[in-house]
Order: sequence, then structure tokens, then C-alpha cells
Amino acid sequence: MATNRDQITFYDIPDKDGHAWSLNPWKTRFALNYKRLPYHTEWTEYPDIAPTLRPHLPPATPEPSTSAYTIPTIKFPDGTYVMDSKKIAQALEERYPSPQYPSLHLDSPVLAKLEPLVNPGLLGKVVGIFVPGVAKRVLTPVSADYFIKTREEAFGMKLDELEKTQGGVGVYTDKIAGQLREVTSLLNETKDKGPFFEGDKVTYADFVWAGFLIFMRKADEEGFEKLLEATGDREAHVRLLDGVKPWADDSI
Repeated sequence: MATNRDQITFYDIPDKDGHAWSLNPWKTRFALNYKRLPYHTEWTEYPDIAPTLRPHLPPATPEPSTSAYTIPTIKFPDGTYVMDSKKIAQALEERYPSPQYPSLHLDSPVLAKLEPLVNPGLLGKVVGIFVPGVAKRVLTPVSADYFIKTREEAFGMKLDELEKTQGGVGVYTDKIAGQLREVTSLLNETKDKGPFFEGDKVTYADFVWAGFLIFMRKADEEGFEKLLEATGDREAHVRLLDGVKPWADDSI
């Protein structure tokens, strides 16, 4: 069994029950599990992210921006740090290539279509749902205090006002149903071959979308069924979530 020194260190943010919840870290966790790489999670609360990473990485944006230091970040056994889920995926493919390790298929045409649909597409329209939801339902008290303060500064309003003006389950049917159905169309192109975007072949695109669904389920458990209904094919998305369960272990 590999010791921590021989493992990848994966920096993730815990929810109040000590589990994974956030979209971008889920992409990395899925990738690590799928490639069967030895790693351990370094659970890191929001106010500790920058102090933890600053000695090892340059800021992605000028400080004190909340995007200067972000999670997911990983540290390889040789001491190299990589921040940002897509950069991490690329680094994993380079360091642990196929056929020895399963490929994430980052060159998938589906991924090129899906990523902009998710971010900035869908995420930009559901901030009124997930930002207040994360603060109220997901985070530990220490992370919630930091999250509320920084997000209220970013949006220039209280999160209750953000939820009131930009939230509610009507967002799923009124604002993002078209984009959700675009994702459904991509997912169903190969539905006769398997539950994934490329049928029976697992790709990083599956982890991107599963991460989004898990994230929204955590942030808006009561409204999540409305999101699934708005996709136009609820069962297709449930099949995908079931399909990625073998790589959804967050106890590592």
C-alpha cells in the first residue's frame, strides 16, 4: 500500500458532513478514481485555501480575488502542484497515459461541446440557486462565513436578495431548459450503446456532467427533481449518474 509520500495529494473542500460536493473537484476526483491512481484527500476549508496553496503556486488571478487560489488542486508525489480541474486532467493524462492507465479522452468532440454549455452557460444562469444553496445547506460554519462574505461582496447584494431575484425552481424551466435539452441530445446520441456520452465508453465528459448534477443536487436538493424534469429525459441523466458510481468514492 502506498504511503502518503508516494500518493497524489488532492485538495478538496468538505461539506458539513465531510463529503465532496463541488463541481470542479468532482471532475478531478472522478478522474483520479477512474485512472485508479493512489491519492489521499486533504480537506481544506475556504479560508484556508489561499494560505495553503500560496507557498507553492502563483496566483491564477491577482490577489485578493477569490479565484487567485482555487480548488481542486493536486500535488504530485514529486512535489509538483497543479491547480484547475482541466489542467489537472491534462497533467494526469500526460503523467499516467493509456494503455497502462484508462484514458480520459480529453480530445472527445462531445467534451468540446459540453464544457461551454456547463460553464459559463448553465452555471451563469443558476447562480441564484447554487450560491445561496451552498451557503445555507452545504458548507461547514467556517467555510460558510467566508463564502457568504466574499460572494456578497462579489454580487453586491445579500445572498437572500440574490436568491429572491435570480433563484427559484422556475429558473430550470424558464431559463435553462433549452441548454439542458442540448445536453440531453448529446447524451442520447448513443443511448442504445450505453449510459455515457459515447455509449459504453467512459470519457471526461461524463465526469463533467455528473459533477454538475451532483453539485446541483447538493445545493438544491428540493428542486433537483425539477432540474431533471427540465432536461426532457430524466432517466438518461439518472442512468449516467448510476453509470459513474464505480468512480464516485469520496472516502479516500
